[in-house]
Amino acid sequence: MSGMTDVAASDFRHPRRHIRLDTILRLRWLAVLGQLTAIFIVVQGLGFDVPVVPCLAIIGVSALLNLTLQIIFNPMQRLEPAYAAALFALNILELSGLLFLTGGLQNPFSFLFLAPVLISATALPVRLTIGLGILVVACASVLVFQNLPLPWDKDDPLVLPPIYLFGVWLSILLAIGVTSLYAFQVTEEARKLSDALTATELVLMREQHLTQIDGLAAAAAHELGTPLATIFLIAHELQQSVKDETLAADIKTLREQSQRCRDILSKITQLSAVGAPFDQMPLSSLIEEAVAPHRDFGVDIKVRIAVAGVPEPVGVRNPAILYGIGNILENAIDFARSSVEVNAWWNNETVEIVISDDGPGIAPDMLNRIGEPYLSRRPQADDRPSEHGGLGLGVFIARTLLERTGAKVSFTNRTFPDHGAVVQVVWPLRRFVAHGSPETAQ
Repeated sequence: MSGMTDVAASDFRHPRRHIRLDTILRLRWLAVLGQLTAIFIVVQGLGFDVPVVPCLAIIGVSALLNLTLQIIFNPMQRLEPAYAAALFALNILELSGLLFLTGGLQNPFSFLFLAPVLISATALPVRLTIGLGILVVACASVLVFQNLPLPWDKDDPLVLPPIYLFGVWLSILLAIGVTSLYAFQVTEEARKLSDALTATELVLMREQHLTQIDGLAAAAAHELGTPLATIFLIAHELQQSVKDETLAADIKTLREQSQRCRDILSKITQLSAVGAPFDQMPLSSLIEEAVAPHRDFGVDIKVRIAVAGVPEPVGVRNPAILYGIGNILENAIDFARSSVEVNAWWNNETVEIVISDDGPGIAPDMLNRIGEPYLSRRPQADDRPSEHGGLGLGVFIARTLLERTGAKVSFTNRTFPDHGAVVQVVWPLRRFVAHGSPETAQ
């Protein structure tokens, strides 16, 4: 069970942050079109004096770069983050040049500085986004003091006080910080959830493959039964007719091994058949099967099953339940100091399993979010190294699989002065037992 968690963690530990060149080129062409439209409206519609030639030169260089990138590179390829950040930085410098020619921060289009940083926050690593933010702040700071006059009516020139320009500069700075942080958090949560759901689907896919292998094993057992019976029969007849003791001994061994193969195939057929002894199991057997792989990790595991007046519930041997309980138990062992307790009881309405440890417990800031992906703080113990610490995917997958079987999973801490985490898994009795019927198993 832990192997599945390891694979999920290794596959999704590093979020993929690659943006297509075509996406950036579309944005750059949109910027070129918008800039040309703005200059045309200001010059022809409003009649303001604008240094048209320098502005068109900057826009032309931007358009020429777009054409060059489209011709040389495949627009569908995904750029490395550093190259994408370089193009965003170029967008910032081009916008700074246009703003320098058209009034600096007095120009209302100065808030377009937000666009490259905001896109970076949703698609690029944090360090590159911070670098682009610093570049924007530097360009905006220069434009406060260095710029050509804002295109305006010559008879009624617009003069903005320095305090207003400082407010614009500060608002750009704050807007970059707040919107970028918000966009990054929303995108990161969506990415984590997507990765975790993909990991869950991977686990379910593997369980499906195991089920398919089980069916193939039954088919193989059926097909091999006839030739093995023939080999056994011929070996028996040869053993009766051969007089050479050495050859007779070899034939006897052949017969015994043939019988052994028949016995093995018989067991496989029984295990694969619907309603076989191990397809349905009582609650105590299910707990023991989940606990057994974790008994040799230096932590004492105490199993207590409260026998009630109600007959012990019997459910199907569900891989989702075994994985979920096993993963929660594994986490408890990782955090425990010396012992882990597994308590189970039932009544006419519910079936409940509680797993608790004597470790430090769940941190208060994580208690309401435990079970979400990428949240665990697994200790790196020398005697039990954790290869998938820090992701929390295992708990997320376990909780998801258990809830799919109808269970409600809750996480709490022991009441002071005791310490340690407590995980409670509760099923309605009808949901736990319903899967044990032969009709459902089929």
